[in-house]
Parts: sequence; C-alpha cells; structure tokens
Amino acid sequence: MSASQTRRQGPLSRFTILDASRVRAGPTAIRTFADLGARVIKLEIPPGAPGGDDMIGSRDHNRADYENLHRNKESLTLNMKEPQGLEILHALVKTADVFIENYRPDVKYRLGIGPDDLRAINPRLVYASISGFGQDGPYANWPGFDSIAQGMGGLMSVTGQPGAGPMRVGIPIADLCAGHFCAQAIMAALLEREVTGEGQWVQSSLLESQIAMLDFQAAQWLIDKKVPQSTGNEHPLTVPTGVFATSDGYINLAAIGNTMFRRLCQALEMPDLVDEPGMGSDPERVRNRGRVNAAIGAAFKLRTTADWTQRLLQAGVPCGPIYTVDRMFADPQVQHLGMARTMHHPELGDIEVVALPMQFSRHPRNDGPLQPAPYQGDQTEQILGGLGYSTEQIAALRAQFVV
Repeated sequence: MSASQTRRQGPLSRFTILDASRVRAGPTAIRTFADLGARVIKLEIPPGAPGGDDMIGSRDHNRADYENLHRNKESLTLNMKEPQGLEILHALVKTADVFIENYRPDVKYRLGIGPDDLRAINPRLVYASISGFGQDGPYANWPGFDSIAQGMGGLMSVTGQPGAGPMRVGIPIADLCAGHFCAQAIMAALLEREVTGEGQWVQSSLLESQIAMLDFQAAQWLIDKKVPQSTGNEHPLTVPTGVFATSDGYINLAAIGNTMFRRLCQALEMPDLVDEPGMGSDPERVRNRGRVNAAIGAAFKLRTTADWTQRLLQAGVPCGPIYTVDRMFADPQVQHLGMARTMHHPELGDIEVVALPMQFSRHPRNDGPLQPAPYQGDQTEQILGGLGYSTEQIAALRAQFVV
C-alpha cells in the first residue's frame, strides 16, 4: 500500500469518499473530510479525454489555491463516459461511504451516475450534490457561479457603500458556504445511517446557501416586510459600529447597545455625548448615524490604532485593527491558533496552507503530516491494483483514455 493510501488518523478516518466535484464548492466540502482523516479519491478526467478539468482552481491556473484546496486527497483519472470507466466507478462505489458531484443537475443522469444508479449498487452510500440553483425548478440547469449567486441571493444588495450600487463580497462566499452546508448535510446523513443502515441523497446549492447566510436581514423582510439596504461598514441596526480612521490607519468598532456606548464615550474622553439629544438608544442613534459618527470619528483621529485598541479593550468595548492578509497571519493570536500549517511538498519544499478552523481534544489537527495535493492520476495504478486490475490491463485502459 502506498503512503498516499495509508489510512491517516482523525475522527473520520473510517470513511471513504469519491470526489467527482470540481472548481470550488464541492472540493471545499470534501477538504473538511480529508483534513479529518477520511480517505478521499479525487476523480479526474484523463489527459487526452474530451472534457478536461476546469481551469479555475487547477494546478496550472492557481498553484497556491490548488495545493490549499486539494491536500490530503488521492487522484484517480477516470472517464465515466466509457463503459469500462463506469465499471471501475461501480467497483469503487461498493465500498465507498460518500459520492459527491457538482455537475449541472441533468449531467449525472446522462452519465448514468445519478443517486438511484449508485445507491442501487451500495444502499449505504451517501450521495451528495451541489448545484447553482437546486436540482429542479425553473433555473435548475443555469450554470452556477459564485458572483451570480451573490447577486440573486440578495447579498450584493446589502454590500458596499450606500448609494454606490451593488457590490460583491471579496471572497467566493456562496461557493464556500454551499460547500460547508453540504459537508454538514453529509455528516448528518452519515450519523442517520448509523441508525437506519441506509444512505440517502443530500443536496445544497449556491443560491440556497447564500440566502441562508443573509440570516437576520432575510428575516427583516420575511417577518417585518422591510427591505434591507446597504450600510457600508456599519451595522444596519446599531450605531456606532464599523470602520473609523485613526492617526495611522483604521480601527473596527462594535459598540452595541447603551452600555457599550457609554463605555466608548468615556474612553474617547467625551462622556457628555451620551446625554445629547438623539443619543439615548440604538434606534435613536441609527436615525442620527451621521452625527454620531462625525463626533466619535474626530476623536479617533487623535491617536494610533494600537493606542485606541488598547484603551477600548480595557474599557470593555469590542474593537480591533483591520489587517491586510500578511499582517493577519503575523498577528500573535493567529499564530497561537496555528491557522497556517506547514506542509512539505516534493517540489516546493515546506509551504504553508490554511489550517482547518476546528479543534478536537483527542485529535489535534497538527498530528501527522499533511499530504500535498496529488498530481492528476497520481494514485491511478495503486487504486486500480487494489480493485484487481493487472499492470497490462491498466496500460490498456490508459491507451483507450478510460483512465
């Protein structure tokens, strides 16, 4: 057994996952399982076969993204359009726990790898699908992209400066959240399987995930019939919050409620502001947002970000500096949390990737080395050999672009 096939330690090390997903949302869901010890076999279209993998997130297009997204996985090249390719998939499905795909909804049925097809082979299989807009409905076959979901899911309407028009978020949040929600659904289905012995089909979509992430702003419309508007860096329901310029940069402030506002005014050495008309409650301060921000904004410009951060935290007022990514990773708390993990790469040497943002008391996340993202088809021979294919048979399959 190769090192890549050796069972790694972790709370999910007993599970095997077949990952037929591409781009971002699906690989994000499965990275969680790979980091927690599951065996993940990444199914990729063989070189020379029609179709090819998407450029986004590929090794050639964005090496850093690829290494961060596909670590701890194995790679099997497999053309599922060919009968022999389907035979191999079926053999893998017999002992797999999860199969995940994020094709357009109709593609899996045309390939003959839909949930009913694969669960007929293994009723314990949890079949996971991620789509742009859901598995059925009027938009089911629309291509799903993060920015489109951000717009249709309402997020862009509440992002950006007031009056400046819609603004997308700086990360692919619809993709990422669809992946994380899908991972939760898979976990729930695996838990339910322990009781019933049956797998099931679980789904998430970029649109549904983005709407769910609106949370209280979605509830404002559903319950109060109020359409939320963009408020820039500020909170729509409480003032003062948001970004304020200091003498050497910026500070993030969250003085929510009357108690915090009093503490803030004391720390800013302007206690009389609390008693001015229009300052007595969050709703009043929201109505007088401009006057509140102008008053405290002038005070913030008199000291450095570090000085204000120390003063406000001592006063019990939530605040913090605003970092660029390099300064964020240099922060002592971030370093203490170990959010950058070292991974040895055979070509790149020691590189760092983003750590899993979870802690387990009996499974420390720094136990054992991370495995670099595989090259396309790295484990094809080992995986097929484990299914009983000979060297000659594998060579023949390669010649036919089956693997």
